[in-house]
Amino acid sequence: MLKPIALAVGLILAPVAAFAEEQPVDPYVQSNANAGARPFEGEAMLKAFHGREGIGRIVDRMVDLNLADPRISDIFKNQDIERLRRTLKEQFCYILNGGCAYTGRTMKASHKDLGIQRTDFNALVENLQTAMDREGVPFRAQNRLLAKLAPQERDIVER
Repeated sequence: MLKPIALAVGLILAPVAAFAEEQPVDPYVQSNANAGARPFEGEAMLKAFHGREGIGRIVDRMVDLNLADPRISDIFKNQDIERLRRTLKEQFCYILNGGCAYTGRTMKASHKDLGIQRTDFNALVENLQTAMDREGVPFRAQNRLLAKLAPQERDIVER
């Protein structure tokens, strides 16, 4: 009788445990404006990225590629990868007009003191392109998203 109860409690707490893996951050004002770009209009871009599920696969693949990439993997050491995955999915979903709210910090605040250089930024973009290619996102749609994200370089790269 105790096993079913323990299993039920475990199932109820499982979603909470997934969020509990994120580390606390200093307080900040949450706003979609922190996403660093305005969303596309219409549904075409969201469809090109295969909806929220496609966005999730692209972000997970990009983060995994970044963690395995010797050019930039050190940047991600000691970072909250769970939070990174969640906020990137929110950011992409918001920008691709997927009906999501972005709850992360501004690009400048979230990249402060990481020492990111232009070559690091370029490596990350290459990994994003690889993730989008593997998801089968059309080249034109990839370029449209990259054009939206490109101005963020000035808030991310430290010279």
